[in-house]
Amino acid sequence: MQLGMIGLGRMGANIVRRLMRDGHACVVYDVNPKAAEALASEGAVAVKSLAELKERLRAPRAIWVMLPAGEITERSVDELALLLDKGDTVIDGGNSFWKDDIRRAKKLAPKGLHYLDVGTSGGIWGIDRGYCMMIGGEKEVVDNLDPIFRTLAPGLGTVTRTPRPEGRDPRAELGYIHAGPNGAGQFVKMVHNGIEYGLMQAYAEGLDILRHADSAQLPAEHRFSLDLADIAEVWRRGSVISSWLLDLTAAALASDPGLDAFTGHVEDSGEGRWTVEAAIEEAVPATVLTTALYERFRSREAESFADKLLSAMRKGFGGHGEAKPG
Repeated sequence: MQLGMIGLGRMGANIVRRLMRDGHACVVYDVNPKAAEALASEGAVAVKSLAELKERLRAPRAIWVMLPAGEITERSVDELALLLDKGDTVIDGGNSFWKDDIRRAKKLAPKGLHYLDVGTSGGIWGIDRGYCMMIGGEKEVVDNLDPIFRTLAPGLGTVTRTPRPEGRDPRAELGYIHAGPNGAGQFVKMVHNGIEYGLMQAYAEGLDILRHADSAQLPAEHRFSLDLADIAEVWRRGSVISSWLLDLTAAALASDPGLDAFTGHVEDSGEGRWTVEAAIEEAVPATVLTTALYERFRSREAESFADKLLSAMRKGFGGHGEAKPG
């Protein structure tokens, strides 16, 4: 198939690369011309404007917007709404607020334009591991673009298959789902990220307890000098708390046991906040996820080893650097 891509950052560029590896054609645009030129050298068609992007794509067009949530995504969708023709599709693959996606879909519908919100997980490793995708929008549009999503998804891989009743959507075990109408994809991805905050906080706090097991405050016979890198490594193998986040934690501790490369100033992407807001709107208790979010706020005032672990995990899966305090 053919796809237009707007935004060639860490994930956008790698999505294009994974698609081209499987024979799809990509037309790419970024405000930084060098990013587009780099992909052109790998087989993509680079353009210098959204108008040119439209002209280089065959109708009906599919254009994926992979930009930070907020104003920059809003402007891009508005500009595409003026340029595109009836039957074309805009895909929002960034971490947008799900209510914004519902609003944008309603805005585009009178023009005959389709809109999909695709919650995309995989970070900087997705090019090789594949991307887990949660898709919101019209079923027919999702089905028409299935070859794109199937290429990007991880596939069955080596994950043990879950016994599932006959008739279930087979896409789920390939790593992507049609979650529901517009907004559903980003809603599911939002909660995914909220859960991620809680899991990361649990690992960070647990390992921080182990790190302080030799504290002078403890009786001498109750003190242990523990190797956190080895503990994280052994937990990866056969333990009930093994996960990719633990894999990243073990790698970070193996290369930098004291995590001296991190300050422990932990940012939040916004999705954790939106998850807590959704819990409040639904009157659903979310004590772990809420506390994990508040701990990130606290990290910006008084950092700890646990906060450094959180920063190390964020860098591991998403390439996120630490923001400077202030």
